[in-house]
Amino acid sequence: MHEDDKGEGRRPATEPTPTPPAGADQEFLALERELTVLLRRARANQGEMAREVHPDLESAAYGLLVRLDESGGRRATELAAYIGVGKATMSRQLRALEELGLIAREPDPADGRAWLVALTEEGRRRVGRVREARRGRYVRQLAHWPRSEVAELARLLHELNGVMEK
Repeated sequence: MHEDDKGEGRRPATEPTPTPPAGADQEFLALERELTVLLRRARANQGEMAREVHPDLESAAYGLLVRLDESGGRRATELAAYIGVGKATMSRQLRALEELGLIAREPDPADGRAWLVALTEEGRRRVGRVREARRGRYVRQLAHWPRSEVAELARLLHELNGVMEK
């Protein structure tokens, strides 16, 4: 296998270099390549951040905690739709978070039959500490970027996330 500059495996030496599909737009091929790298790194970072919140926390649950931190109490069905998982997966994740003392369920004031899920004070403290550290890393890593470019990147990612949600 050939390795890239970071020591990560690529294709076997006997495999020919892939040829882009006929008529493929180079911009979209570059987008696909860069998103693949970004998502791979994001998954690894998410696991690290989850363990910083709690050593027993699954990496997939970190995004759920961030959503609750930003939006307050939400119904489990709303959280499942936002994260893009089924009810069973969401129930399992919420049960694990509740057992770790990071979330609590409370009656929905708008509908007494439903429950809202919210961060506990301990959950809010832990998630806030990890998010603040992550923001600090972004500030250090992107210190040489003009603030306008950071804002533009955030805007474009927000727009991309909106398109991908549909």
